[in-house]
Amino acid sequence: QVQLVESGGGLVQPGGSLTLSCAASGFTFSQYAMSWYRQAPGKERELVVRITGAGGVRNYVDSVKGRFTISRDNAKNTAALRMNSLGPEDTAVYYCKADCYVCYPTAIWGQGTQVTVSS
Repeated sequence: QVQLVESGGGLVQPGGSLTLSCAASGFTFSQYAMSWYRQAPGKERELVVRITGAGGVRNYVDSVKGRFTISRDNAKNTAALRMNSLGPEDTAVYYCKADCYVCYPTAIWGQGTQVTVSS
């Protein structure tokens, strides 16, 4: 079964840290770029960061540069998002996505995990 399963979300105080994980199964993980998106209440889903299949290129949205770090382990079929210095503006549902334009399926989404930053 092709799927992505996120974990690691929760409630954290401002200034705190969380690490989100994304476990992949059912497809050739190393062929897919991995991305983290987030969607805050009342807002559109936005791309946070993307990493290539080989892990060589990372593109971060300006609002998280220097605070978030994406990583992947192709041997374990996992991706992670380390989030530091969290603020209320980071509150959102976070989704991982796998994409490969020459593969099938071309895109796979996880179900999302809630991150709430509040005191």
